[in-house]
Amino acid sequence: MPGTNCPIPPGTNYTYHFQVKDQIGSFFYFPSLGMHRAAGGFGGLRINSRLLIPVPFDDPADDYTVLIGDWYTKSHKVLAGILDAGRSIGNPAGVLMNGLSGKDATGEAGKTYRYRICNVGLKLSLNFRIQGHLMKLVEMDGSHTVQNDYESLDVHVGQCLSVLVTANQEPKDYYMVASTRFTKYMRTATGVARYAGSKVPPSPELPAGPVGWAWSFNQWRSFRWNLTASAARPNPQGSYHYGSINITRTIKLASSVGLVNGKRRFGLNGVSHVDSPTPLKLAEYYGISGKVFKYDSIGDEPPASGASITVAPNVLNATYRDYIEIILENPERSIQCYHLDGYSFFAAGMGHGKWTPASRRTYNLLDAVSRHTIQVYPRSWSAIMLTFDNAGMWSLRSELWERHYLGQQLYVSVVSPARSLRDEYNMPDNTLLCGDVVGLPKPPSYV
Repeated sequence: MPGTNCPIPPGTNYTYHFQVKDQIGSFFYFPSLGMHRAAGGFGGLRINSRLLIPVPFDDPADDYTVLIGDWYTKSHKVLAGILDAGRSIGNPAGVLMNGLSGKDATGEAGKTYRYRICNVGLKLSLNFRIQGHLMKLVEMDGSHTVQNDYESLDVHVGQCLSVLVTANQEPKDYYMVASTRFTKYMRTATGVARYAGSKVPPSPELPAGPVGWAWSFNQWRSFRWNLTASAARPNPQGSYHYGSINITRTIKLASSVGLVNGKRRFGLNGVSHVDSPTPLKLAEYYGISGKVFKYDSIGDEPPASGASITVAPNVLNATYRDYIEIILENPERSIQCYHLDGYSFFAAGMGHGKWTPASRRTYNLLDAVSRHTIQVYPRSWSAIMLTFDNAGMWSLRSELWERHYLGQQLYVSVVSPARSLRDEYNMPDNTLLCGDVVGLPKPPSYV
């Protein structure tokens, strides 16, 4: 992200190293700068449990990654130019499934297969279903779930989930369907789930998708964390009793949209983020943060309705290891979706209207799924809870990329006062430098 890394210059290469630590499951990668996400370049990531860690289902006969998402016919450069001019990029032209026309998945009768489904699009929530087959949900965003069966599943932008599908129908071809949700128009993509040896084409009558917000909200309420399953470590997922921890800080973030100098901008609590030439994390690491940005340019409460939008780097200061509740409020008529880098959080509650302290009575404080991306329904709120125990500069952003590009994001600074290698690694020697840190002496190493 531009708040933590310098961009790779054109015509050059850079190798990233990352450690697969304590989160198993299904994820995807994509180019994160500008509107490059619209150009593709994304793919699935599978992180498997170590062999000694039990998984709460038998090994599937095969494992398929299904990337679904909306797409635009205009290039990412044209889309960026439209946004820079202060206009909306409008509605997508269609829906993708592993490429423009979708791909086949072949299986044998009687066997069970895993499908990892990720919404890699820019704007639209999608519903996924397989003609004539039930889907058993087993994992989402890196957490094992209670294994309920579903005829279809809403997958919001940036989210991933895994299902098990048993080939227990008549051996022939069946359509996999991804269709738009919460839009006045319908866009659909299909792929084919083919039984081995089948020469019978799928029925042209596609299974109908669900209608309305209430259906989607009720489905979300059915998702539960599997408290008896092991995570990447031997201890069960439910051994972390998040519901009994005292909340030390509540942050309410309300989205807003408006014009700044005649151009459209999106904000959180009245501030629309703009990237600085010096990545925020590098400025903080080199001790020149005051030259690049100000901490806490927004408060923990949204400003009064109708307040003007300010354009600036948007950085929240969080105390290391504080347990924080974040309320995401959506006063608008369209769905929103947010992602938090560097953390999983507990999606504890959702509701219509405005959040109040009394809303906590509706929270799931026992087995809410630990995940990293959460939707916020129109004129509604979503509540997440987490401990900020991972030192760094982390992006909390809209996954709807038009809103992200036009400022609906912020960074959370989490600094360990111990400056210890126990809490944070030293900056790698090959880190790209840019902006105001070029030529500065390297800070002392952590100890």
